[in-house]
Formats: sequence, C-alpha cells, structure tokens
Amino acid sequence: MSDETYLLVISPHPDDCEFGVAGTAARLSKEGKKVVYVICTNGDKGSVDMSLTSEKLVKVREKEELAAAKILGVKEVVFLGWPDQGLEDCDGFRRDLVRVIRRFKPYAVATCDPYRKYMNHRDHRIAGIVAADAVYPFARDHLSYPELLKEGLDPHSVREIWFWGTEDPNFKQDITGTIDLKLEALKCHVSQFGELPPEMKSRLREFSKMAAKDEKFEYAEAFHRVELRP
Repeated sequence: MSDETYLLVISPHPDDCEFGVAGTAARLSKEGKKVVYVICTNGDKGSVDMSLTSEKLVKVREKEELAAAKILGVKEVVFLGWPDQGLEDCDGFRRDLVRVIRRFKPYAVATCDPYRKYMNHRDHRIAGIVAADAVYPFARDHLSYPELLKEGLDPHSVREIWFWGTEDPNFKQDITGTIDLKLEALKCHVSQFGELPPEMKSRLREFSKMAAKDEKFEYAEAFHRVELRP
C-alpha cells in the first residue's frame, strides 16, 4: 500500500463517515490506496440511553469507530475530540483541520455537504464549511497558520474535495463490491443503531442502488466533487 494519502475523510461524528463514504473508502483501500479518517467530535451526546454518561459514551464511540475503520481497511483514524454539538467556525477548529491536511497531504478530501436545504445537523454544516475553508485557501498558503511550519507541516494543495449527502451530485463511486463491507462497518456502531435493523439495511441498499442510476454498476455513493487547481 502506498504511503501517500489518497483520501482524507473529515467526519463530524463517529458513524457519519460510514454512511457517507465507507463503500468508497473500502474500495480504495482494496486498490492499495491510503485512506485516513478524521473524526471531528467525540460524539459525547449521541445516545438515547439515559444510563450513559458523556464520558462513557466517548469511549464507546471511539471503540466503535476504530472497529468500523478496521473492517474498511482505513489506514489511520484521528480523533480531534471537539464536543458533540459544539463545532464552531472558529480559528482553533480550522487550524486542527489544516494541521491534518498538511500532515497527510491527501489527493482528495471527503466531507459532508454543508449546503443541504432546511434541516441538517449543525455539526454537519459547520464541519463541511470549515473543511472546505481548510482545504482552500488555508492549507495551501504558507502564511496561514505559520506556526504549523514550525511543526514541520508545509503547505499542501488538495486536488479534489468530495461532498457526501449532497442534493447536487456530479460524481459517483462504484461500491458494488464493497457495499457489504459498508453495512458491516455500520453494524459496529451499536450505540447508535443496536443490531442495525433489517429495514435500515434494505433502505441503505436501495439508496445506494438509486445513487447508481444510469451507471454501469449496481451500487454507488454519490458526491458533489469540486476540482481545484494545483
């Protein structure tokens, strides 16, 4: 497997990346391409179990995400540890994302589409916006966060950004050979779905089939892709 990172996935919470990009991540990993996950929040509020404290939930969700990433062949998982429901378009969060982009130097970055109409989780909106800003121009420009240069993190120009959960898809990835791995990875998130009900599996398969409409493959993950100048 190449040491160069092909895809850096910036996910608001543990499990968002499994919904948005897991099939693609698994396929790229099988092809020998390096995929890295960045989990922005610790997921400390994402439970309906009244017996769970935030401290316990953080440990559970981190363990679940690591198990899911292993199934998919994701090379590394970075946990930034921001509080669930607490992401802000702020200097600290943006610097954290610029740091990981410069560290891993990916060809492409995948994150959730912040421009969905009407209802959307606030952390998803903020993560998508800040990830896009971190990609361009902050990760590219050496005078942005010059303190990162002292950490040995030189500027990096990402070539593409892929937004999942988009209402304006223009790019589809074939996950026909990895949709089962996507579902297996989702099953790791027991704190969120229990045993992953059969109806959810059916909906996910149907959704993936709809995403592949007019393509030569059966299942797909759809994105809005933005290509950036080198």
